[in-house]
Amino acid sequence: MSVACDIVATYRGPHNVVARILAMGEREDRAFVILIAACAVVFVGQWPRLAREAHLTGQELNMLLGGTLMAWLFIAPLLAYALAFVLHLIFRAFRRKQSPFGARIALFWAMLATSPLILLHGLVAGFIGDGIQLTVVGVVWFGCFLWFWTSGMLQAGRETS
Repeated sequence: MSVACDIVATYRGPHNVVARILAMGEREDRAFVILIAACAVVFVGQWPRLAREAHLTGQELNMLLGGTLMAWLFIAPLLAYALAFVLHLIFRAFRRKQSPFGARIALFWAMLATSPLILLHGLVAGFIGDGIQLTVVGVVWFGCFLWFWTSGMLQAGRETS
């Protein structure tokens, strides 16, 4: 399936999509591309908010974009790998069979699958600004992210059993 179809399918059953990705075999290049794609979408999703901030504060937009690029495409992937490893260790401590690759795929796919909501969050932040609308979109994004991530982690644990 294409990535767009998989993202839509994740909203219907996240464990099925993670199971399909894990069934393709352990390929670190696939996990890395999913992570970088998710980080790139988050970076693009920040553009409207950054443009608004630059306009309202008089800051240089290129400086804001450069800092955000550094954060999302260079630092965030390292933090995501570290977080996936720590969660793998936590699951192991509770005697849950979990492969490190499964933990990475669960986290990285949750990031990519919630990317439409990240883009919506950026649009709301850029066009409307702070307010209840931004909070609602943020809460919906966070809820979906936790749902996808939890389902993915549980499915990854089933795959290694």
